[in-house]
Amino acid sequence: MRVGIGYDSHRFEQGRRLVLGGVTIPDHPGLAGHSDGDAVAHALIDALLGAVGAGDVGSHFPPGDERWKNADSMDLLRRAVGLLEGRNYQIVNVDVTVICETPKIGPHVAAMRQRLGDLLSIGPDFVSVKGKTNEGMGWIGAKEGLAVHAVALVDAIREPTGVSGSGGGALAP
Repeated sequence: MRVGIGYDSHRFEQGRRLVLGGVTIPDHPGLAGHSDGDAVAHALIDALLGAVGAGDVGSHFPPGDERWKNADSMDLLRRAVGLLEGRNYQIVNVDVTVICETPKIGPHVAAMRQRLGDLLSIGPDFVSVKGKTNEGMGWIGAKEGLAVHAVALVDAIREPTGVSGSGGGALAP
């Protein structure tokens, strides 16, 4: 088993929609960024890539590359999952903390867990999302933006060892 830690932060920007964990949060300024600015997806990408020693979100999806301009960050996350699978790893669980004064994260947690659980192929029971404030301190406390911490646990997928009924060489955990 391997663990990765991810972090991302963005400033709020008027005129953009706010997307966190693949869920659009209405009536709130969005996040500045080259892609759609989904800081939850970006932190998860860093955690997953870090767990397998595969760099970070910027090395795979450089902000100066026009291919990723306004990209759907859930598509970027899907690509990172594909990289893990290509290296013979599966996701066990992920844990995400969104740090912000606004918006309130609680009302959107169930939708984020479902969306992320589906994309990661682990289901919502293996995805934790929680919101915390910064108690009014610093740039987050001043409501200039938000930050996200993510942790991912991954495990190598192993070939069966000739156990009867294994499905003829199918991959097993």
